[in-house]
Amino acid sequence: MSRILIADDSMFMRSCLKSILVDAGHEVIGEASTGIEAVDLYSKLSPDIITMDITMPQMSGNEALKKIIELNKDACVIMFTSNNKPEAALEALNNGAKNYITKPYDNEKILKAISDVTASIK
Repeated sequence: MSRILIADDSMFMRSCLKSILVDAGHEVIGEASTGIEAVDLYSKLSPDIITMDITMPQMSGNEALKKIIELNKDACVIMFTSNNKPEAALEALNNGAKNYITKPYDNEKILKAISDVTASIK
């Protein structure tokens, strides 16, 4: 199973996501509440996958994504957002995200995205 870093400014969303991932056998190795924390924890923890909210304080998820891709062009980042506009997905994917999920999301959609990304890195 994968070692995952969760980046979301909502403690509630981080908790929900962590529960889904841990119940499915994944290991959540860190949690970030800002884009700056996400970049810092990525460089310290080297997770297999990062789940990244697009809207976060201090540094947006897209800005953090760009910095993480600068650190590792092969980083596996799945973007999560309540913005369901196609251009938001396109921007995230153009910035290097491996997948994009809109909120509200269900367990099945999350686990499929994790599985798809995991399959692409093996």
